[in-house]
Amino acid sequence: MSLTSTMFTGVSGLLNQAEGMSVIGNNIANVNTIGFKGSRMLFSDVLSTTIGNVAVGQIGHGVQIQKVDTIFSQSSMETTTSPTDLFIQGKEFFAVAAPGTTANAAVPATGAYYTRAGSFRVDNTGRNLITPDNFNVLDSQSKPIVFTPTYTPPATVPPTVPPIVLDFQKVISVSTKGEMSLLYADSRGNSATVFYDGNGAPPVLTVPTVFVGTANIPNPPGLVKVGGSLYRESGVVVGGSGTPVIGGPNGSTEQIISSNLELSNVDLASEFVKMIQTQRAYSANSKTITTSDEMMQEVLNIKR
Repeated sequence: MSLTSTMFTGVSGLLNQAEGMSVIGNNIANVNTIGFKGSRMLFSDVLSTTIGNVAVGQIGHGVQIQKVDTIFSQSSMETTTSPTDLFIQGKEFFAVAAPGTTANAAVPATGAYYTRAGSFRVDNTGRNLITPDNFNVLDSQSKPIVFTPTYTPPATVPPTVPPIVLDFQKVISVSTKGEMSLLYADSRGNSATVFYDGNGAPPVLTVPTVFVGTANIPNPPGLVKVGGSLYRESGVVVGGSGTPVIGGPNGSTEQIISSNLELSNVDLASEFVKMIQTQRAYSANSKTITTSDEMMQEVLNIKR
């Protein structure tokens, strides 16, 4: 193999180790990003040249990027004071829809976005549950969560004063199964705590049939990152995410924990070790290039 080929082998190491450092840098940059899932770069060798025959041996020509994996391991939780900050204990994802999505229409699984970042809030209209980027949070029926603005208690339920109309105030809590308890009240001190039961449906006093939506992804590493802590499905192609199934948590193996958020799963200590390894690999590959250059210079000196 020529010295020129050796130099390009070193170049492949430099270029790909630099890309590896980009992955490590991105992990470290997102160490405080809610719901962030770190990545790792996998390398593989490139096609080798056979010398004589296979029994004699083969000489490699460097390294290439095989795949960048996203690591979807469960991370720890951070307690907050907001009941609409939601943490998923399990492997499922929250499902959200782009801003401006038709309120009362089910969003197909292929058109939704998925996230582990459950930092939700009620928007300035006081009706929609949204992300910080104004994406609509979906319920277990794949519809945007929209709170009914008013509630009229039945005559048999306190307050029993008759045409009382209570206004939506806030989300009080969310159960492990995604049941949302809502507070409705008026200016005279009358109030009622009820459950959300669907977009456009009146709240109910009994156990609801509609919950905060969660999605089961057949193959999470196949999801496509789109920024803003969001993912899109990539279909049923080989290595793809598969088609997500939107429903609600079962309350056991998949739970929602209110007033908590999932932290980034990046481990700084591990990332710094990887950084050292990558830096050393980069330096070693540069030595391959400079040493090959010195050897080539020796060849040129023969003429003298």
